[in-house]
Amino acid sequence: MKKSELIFSFLLVPLDFLMIILAGVSAYYLRFTALATDIRPVIFNLPFGEYFQILLLIAAAWVVIFALAGLYNIKGLRSLSQEFYSVILACSTGLMLVVVLIFIFRELFSSRFIVLAGWFLAIVYISAARIIIRSIQKILLSHGVGVHKIALVGNSKTTDILIHEFSSRKNLGYEIVKRLNNFSLESQEDLAEYLQTGQVDEIMQSDPNLSKAEMLRLFDFADANHIIFKYVADLLGAKVLKTEVAEIAGLPIVLVKETPLDGWGRIIKRIFDIVLALIFIIILSPVLAIMAIIIKLDSRGPVIYKNERVLKSGVFKLFKFRSMIYRHCVGEEYGRDQALELEKKLIEEKNTKDGPIYKIGDDPRLTGVGKFIRRWSLDELPQLFNVLLGQMSLVGPRPHQPREVAKYERHHKKVLTVKPGITGLAQISGRSDLSFEDEVKLDSYYIENWSLAIDLSVLFRTPLAVFRKRQVE
Repeated sequence: MKKSELIFSFLLVPLDFLMIILAGVSAYYLRFTALATDIRPVIFNLPFGEYFQILLLIAAAWVVIFALAGLYNIKGLRSLSQEFYSVILACSTGLMLVVVLIFIFRELFSSRFIVLAGWFLAIVYISAARIIIRSIQKILLSHGVGVHKIALVGNSKTTDILIHEFSSRKNLGYEIVKRLNNFSLESQEDLAEYLQTGQVDEIMQSDPNLSKAEMLRLFDFADANHIIFKYVADLLGAKVLKTEVAEIAGLPIVLVKETPLDGWGRIIKRIFDIVLALIFIIILSPVLAIMAIIIKLDSRGPVIYKNERVLKSGVFKLFKFRSMIYRHCVGEEYGRDQALELEKKLIEEKNTKDGPIYKIGDDPRLTGVGKFIRRWSLDELPQLFNVLLGQMSLVGPRPHQPREVAKYERHHKKVLTVKPGITGLAQISGRSDLSFEDEVKLDSYYIENWSLAIDLSVLFRTPLAVFRKRQVE
């Protein structure tokens, strides 16, 4: 990391801390303005000195959350939208911490206005401060301060792309100062001489098709000269980026991981699911009760419909609010075979999906209430109990039926690597409008790149996806 990057990384920590303090102080005094007191009189007793001590502890905890969220990594400038989104996500996580403290120590926070105003102002202040810092950094990069001096080795289409991007996008912070088509012995001598100028910070191999001998010689050269070495991965390298190395019998053995959801990742996700599922169930319990009553009054049959779905370890019963006429769910009135035959006919005539899965458009079997709860995804709320039972996760690939999974092609089976989710990247990116192949691509990306930040992002974006109009209802 360049010295300038270290300085900016260091500055962001105290700057964020100060912005959080400023947001908390602003929220406190806003509560006592005439506008706020006219709406709701102040009935709590929270001296500023006591409040400020609590605020210092909260600010310190938020900075830790920011660090865990990766807000202090400045190896490359993110876009303003990415930066703003990351700040919202981190501040919202900090807000959850404050909510937990309110439950545990209610006497610490007597004003919901201060909490919510502090959260909102923290997002505004921190975003503004980071925009200023990013602007300063971009100005410095445009003047050559903090730019990575690159010796680029390769002669491929990838090399041409990198040359174009680095030259046209100065804010990436890279400048190509030396270009070599290969790394033959002659090229090695040429680069060794150029290093004497002291203008090279990194060596980047941009051609994945270099010979093995050239690649090893290039790596050894960078290592011997204490220069950072980077390379563009080939197809296999791109597929095995998630690796762990262990020593067995004196030999380095590389383990290729399917997903970061191994070890502690799996434990953290499970704790995350249990805690949030319980919170959602408590908050939504009135909605669940009302929905149950409406469904019972609307048509005969059970409130909850159980449907078989597949996960890695086998089959489980998915819970949903019943949205169909009961006889079409189980074939009670004229037999299960006839019900299945009707469903088969509807799939042939009204299926709106491709691949192994199906989606019946304008399904005549839906009840009046069923159409409503399907449109707004309220039928999926009972799946929170599937999450508590460990059969599902809040975020993950869409769960499919055994007959659909039986038609999977080999690459489709990757989605079974992790537990299915109530929501997921595919659901927030298009819901029922996406093709099955697009769903698989999004779910595969999620599996390979899982993080708690991605889960929180998907959960925050899910309500917006529900309100978005779909082509298929």
